[in-house]
Amino acid sequence: QVQLVESGGGLVQAGGSLRLSCAASGRTFNDYAMNWFRQAPGKEREFVAGISWSDGNTYYADSVKGRFTISRDNAKNTLFLQMNSLKPEDTAVYYCAARRGRGIRTATFLMDSWGQGTQVTVSS
Repeated sequence: QVQLVESGGGLVQAGGSLRLSCAASGRTFNDYAMNWFRQAPGKEREFVAGISWSDGNTYYADSVKGRFTISRDNAKNTLFLQMNSLKPEDTAVYYCAARRGRGIRTATFLMDSWGQGTQVTVSS
């Protein structure tokens, strides 16, 4: 099973940017799709973005499309989420998740591994 550790969260003003990282270890990653989810207080965990590890295909939730960019560094087994033009409604705990398989899936129950999460707070 792959182990995931997120970092890079923090407090930022609306309109600002943050870059999240997720360090992965424990397994080879050629057959893993990697994803970011988030969970705001009182809400369900929701899909944010996903990337196929093998060919780099990406997919985004409509709420972040055009503002967030998911990317990965295969050599360093690290996943990134560049978040620009942040809004207060982006405030949440952000989780990195891995799913064994090439296709990107958005359902939480399909993920095989989760990180511990990193808090992102956007002030208005």
